Amino acid sequence: MQQQSNSRRCKEKSGRGGDRESGPANTPPPPPRRGGARPGCSGPRPGGRRPIADPLPGAVVCGGPGARGRFRSEGLAERPGGLRGSGSRRRGGGPGRERGGAGGGSGPARGARRGGGGRARHVATAVAEPVRGMDQSVAIQEGLAEGATCRIAVQAVLAAGGGAGSRLLGLVERRGQHAIHVYTHRRMAIAAEDVWLEKVIPIREGFAVEEVVLDDELPVIGSDVTIQISSEDEQLMVRLPFGSHTRTFLQEVSRCSRPEVLGSEGVKQNGKKVAVSQNRSHDSTDKSAPRQNKLKPEVTTEMVRSSSVMASNKASILSEPKFGLRDTIVKSQLVQMEDSYTYVQSFRFFVGTYNVNGQSPRESLQPWLRCDAEPPDIYCVGFQELDLSKEAFFFNDTPKEEEWFKAVTDSLHPDAKYAKVKLVRLVGIMLLLYVKADLALNISEVEVETVGTGIMGRMGNKGGVAIRFKFHNTSVCIVNSHLAAHMEDYERRNQDFKDICSRMQFCQSDPNLPPLTIGKHDVILWLGDLNYRLEELDVAKVKQLVDEKAFLELCQYDQLKRQMNANAVFEGFTEGEISFQPTYKYDAGCDDWDTSEKCRIPAWCDRILWKGQNIAQLSYRSHMALKISDHKPVSSVFDIGVKVVNEELYRKAFEEIVRSLDKLENANIPSVTLSQRELQVEKFTVRNGQVPCQFEFISKPDEKTYCKEWLIANPSKGFLLSDAEITIELEVFVNKSTATHLNSGEEKLEDILVLHLNRGKDYFLSVTGNYLPSCFGSPIHTLCYMKEPIQDMSEESIRKLTLMPLEMSGDALHTEKPMDIPKELWMMVDHLYRNASQQEDLFQQPGLRSEFEQIRDCLDKGMHDTLFGSNHSVAEALLLFLESLPEPVICYRLYSSCLENASNYLLSSQIISSLPVCHKNVFEYLMAFLRELLKNSGKNHLDVNILASIFGGLLLRPPPGHPAPDITEKRKAQQFIYQFLLREDNLP
Repeated sequence: MQQQSNSRRCKEKSGRGGDRESGPANTPPPPPRRGGARPGCSGPRPGGRRPIADPLPGAVVCGGPGARGRFRSEGLAERPGGLRGSGSRRRGGGPGRERGGAGGGSGPARGARRGGGGRARHVATAVAEPVRGMDQSVAIQEGLAEGATCRIAVQAVLAAGGGAGSRLLGLVERRGQHAIHVYTHRRMAIAAEDVWLEKVIPIREGFAVEEVVLDDELPVIGSDVTIQISSEDEQLMVRLPFGSHTRTFLQEVSRCSRPEVLGSEGVKQNGKKVAVSQNRSHDSTDKSAPRQNKLKPEVTTEMVRSSSVMASNKASILSEPKFGLRDTIVKSQLVQMEDSYTYVQSFRFFVGTYNVNGQSPRESLQPWLRCDAEPPDIYCVGFQELDLSKEAFFFNDTPKEEEWFKAVTDSLHPDAKYAKVKLVRLVGIMLLLYVKADLALNISEVEVETVGTGIMGRMGNKGGVAIRFKFHNTSVCIVNSHLAAHMEDYERRNQDFKDICSRMQFCQSDPNLPPLTIGKHDVILWLGDLNYRLEELDVAKVKQLVDEKAFLELCQYDQLKRQMNANAVFEGFTEGEISFQPTYKYDAGCDDWDTSEKCRIPAWCDRILWKGQNIAQLSYRSHMALKISDHKPVSSVFDIGVKVVNEELYRKAFEEIVRSLDKLENANIPSVTLSQRELQVEKFTVRNGQVPCQFEFISKPDEKTYCKEWLIANPSKGFLLSDAEITIELEVFVNKSTATHLNSGEEKLEDILVLHLNRGKDYFLSVTGNYLPSCFGSPIHTLCYMKEPIQDMSEESIRKLTLMPLEMSGDALHTEKPMDIPKELWMMVDHLYRNASQQEDLFQQPGLRSEFEQIRDCLDKGMHDTLFGSNHSVAEALLLFLESLPEPVICYRLYSSCLENASNYLLSSQIISSLPVCHKNVFEYLMAFLRELLKNSGKNHLDVNILASIFGGLLLRPPPGHPAPDITEKRKAQQFIYQFLLREDNLP
């Protein structure tokens, strides 16, 4: 297995211009000295309450396992997890490949309210998803007394009494005592001055937290939860947002109020004690009558489906059940026998997409959302470019989420009552899911994910959001994406699609099972501004064919159709016949084609595709009546056959599986066969014997993880049925934390994996690989001493230079004088200075991964005369180079000082002057280059705020062990760089 240091690549080609002549001598600074040589390149029943301070054994959380915090922000203005506290690694972004999702973690929830008047009263609305990217516990912490700690904060909306509006709840600990602090606050609470303490509810004897189900409220999995917090002196009823962060908050409150966890002796519901067991859930629906979702005494795993989660279990948003091996095997075999106990029933889905070009909803959406006489059973409504402001771009905060949510709610079909299931947003990409209220109990296992595919795989201006759920017994995934722009960048759009498919992963309720990808669903509906254009035709010819309604002929020039025919993208997906005129680009406010200077060629940018069985498209159309945007909305209505469970047949299948499993368990122990034991390949096969088994890679003695930091086995755990096999993929990724050790020879690509079988034996596998050293991940001072390309140098020379302490890099004892800056950095900056000074959207549009690999090889092997690839690819390579530095340009030790003096240019200049010489040179060189770019802002559309935000997060990074920067820190880092972009004074 040969692995080079690698980084993430996304894309956007564009024209390059200019020749190879040098720029002005005073801008940017001269290249590094090379001894005269030219430098080289570079949801309970109505009215009921149930205690919520204890977990409900056997029930799956409302947020579902996917809401457990896996979205992590990867924006340059670092965000969330959106939902994901534990974040999956993103691919690329350093010298090696990392896994990832983009998305949003804990943060303030946006309060979505019932729409005022009209049909909005028919919709069971809720507190919307927390905005990814902000940890509001920071704002609370700043105002606490010494010794007090805010462990977690959650946004809430007052549900009854005590006034109206949004509140911030903080769980505060001081000297072993706990209390819930209730604050009023500004919309974006990021500092102490943004919050005001309203009351304190101590957690002591008499304290309780109960879920309250209002008489008119329909429980829906994925909807918000209303709780009552009470003590001897206080009562507070609030609505908390659906998701992992609420679950974590309530878990923390549970631990503080009563450490012991309630066992299987029972819990209270409506004042009565009800026996429950582990792994209980409900999901099936009888063909003749809807099932009553009531908690039953004496329920055991042999009587219900452990594989499902129904909305009636919404209240149990505290803990995940720990599924055993037996339940996992039963679930898998039930899936294989599904046809024997299900029948297909059709439901109507409305799917709509609209790029709103940053506008607010100034017109009714009824012509789009109420275009049919018959109300749909499910609405899937997606938006792109919800907000084009820099605030949304860098910090993922926008008031327009609530505006458009209310506009959609007010425009749903009047002949049905709908419940909102979920809302998810990444910057300007938003997806809403509604279901008819009488069908809501059949929705389960709701999870959301986001993936950003913008520059460095971080920014969410491009990417995708998704909602997956189970409807009866059919799994459904809805994806809304906004892919790369510009006519020539179809390859980048293809790459965005593939990145979303590979990085969009939903965790399952069974923790022993690997995450679900988009392709693992029965039904996939993909909508959005896919940005594919019409090629080989000029504007006049396209308009002529549109006037003639020759859409079939015009489709022959459609990039998406061509790429699908070549199996380059959306393989296996279907799109209906297009019988409407292109949806882009129009002058806002009318139906005229684009009359701007660019005069864009009309194109079908806005599309809806599907994949799966039993799907019939009833309509596919655009809606010309809506005029606020330069796009027209598109909709499609589908009849989708959904698998519904016959409970009697299901029970028979379940009992048959259990009897068969009992016989096997009594007769055998698990064993598997491995295709290889010594691995230098990217994958190997595990084949099971006669006994179903669960496998997992386990850590070796004295080691914390099952493998070294540079290795991932996927899946790392799972189960196998009798005679089944699974392919384990090995992925090697080298990031900035490991590249230095590999370059120095302190670490090698060698490891031993231990594959453990539950109730069986362990298997040992040897993994080896070859590592090619790279300038990506190498320290600045090391590169300054490398006069030759790194891959032309001996291992010993690389080792010595890599191990040389930074403090010694300027030591006079060194016989050779180092270069002023790394030659690789010079080559990338020089290329951009000559060719991309007027490049539109530089550092904002990603490049192609394949081009990045060529650029990296050029820098590492010394092919310095030419950097292959688009300007955007070179720009992204520069950002990745800076991100991969083990010691940032502004050294870790100066991070706090820089933030403290971010508004004082004189003190900031003194800090820069105290840097090691090579670091100071690099900083000055980059600032001069960026100031040159700003002189061409009329052409490249860059401004000082954009560059300060992008480079602030790269040049000024918090030291290892420091908490992830909050919004306040990010703004200060931006301000620090901002100063130098406005001043050209020579530093002392």
